[in-house]
Amino acid sequence: MIRTENLTKRYGKLAALTDLNLQIEKGKVFGFIGPNGAGKSTTMLILSTLLEPSEGRAYICGYDVVKEPKAVRQSLGYMPDFFGVYDNLTATEYLDFYAGAYNIPASKRKSLIADLLELVNLSNKSDAYVDSLSRGMKQRLGLARCLVHSPDVLILDEPASGLDPRARIEMREILKQLRGMGKTILISSHILPELAELCDEIGVIEKGKLIACGAVDEVSVHTRGITIMEVKILNRFEEAQEILQQFPHVKRLDDKNSHFRFHFTGSEADKAELLQRLIQAGIPVVHFGDSKENLEDVFLAITEGVGN
Repeated sequence: MIRTENLTKRYGKLAALTDLNLQIEKGKVFGFIGPNGAGKSTTMLILSTLLEPSEGRAYICGYDVVKEPKAVRQSLGYMPDFFGVYDNLTATEYLDFYAGAYNIPASKRKSLIADLLELVNLSNKSDAYVDSLSRGMKQRLGLARCLVHSPDVLILDEPASGLDPRARIEMREILKQLRGMGKTILISSHILPELAELCDEIGVIEKGKLIACGAVDEVSVHTRGITIMEVKILNRFEEAQEILQQFPHVKRLDDKNSHFRFHFTGSEADKAELLQRLIQAGIPVVHFGDSKENLEDVFLAITEGVGN
């Protein structure tokens, strides 16, 4: 459904995107991970026909984004990280305007808009003016706008950006529903742990280059010889911290007050040695073991040293 071949975008001598090759199958949710300026939005703009690539090709539902932009736009819904709204329209009028832009017959719009507002949990705001909505509600209305023409592909650039925790949960639940409807979704986010729950596959992009790509379980720090570990102790935190810092296989030590979390590059025998050192020092250890990694751990481990 989404395919790129050596996709490249340059601004003079600056390469915003370099030889990007992606293949996202129908019904899959693909998460794009990367810091600001990594190339995520550039990729999404090209796929949405809003920016021409310098080199390479990209396809949406088999349509070339450069040669067949009209067909591409009928096949996808694009939600940018920031979008304007018409404040003097109600939520219903806002969606009706876009439905008209997609040539949806007036006779079908009322039921369509009602269904969309129900999907994004805004049925009770149908007659509310857009400028009276919270940021989270505006984001959900923007998502509904992407769906007026029932596209097969959704491209969502930071859909949870700037939302409070409750609004992020609401957005995540809506995206789960869309996945259940068989939509193919390309989504970027800085809220990395949330992508793990949503996505079938992830891609890590840094400095315009895709440096890791695959199923969430496959793109793992374990494949790079790193284990995320967690140690909980009752007291004597400073002494425990010193032991951990001095141990050669402990990296990225993070003091969480009640416990420590870190990357461990050693073997099982090395883990046993570390635990023995803590116990011999009289540290009251109540938990010592592997911690469930999240996508932030994956990103930090994969990108370490990139571009240096």
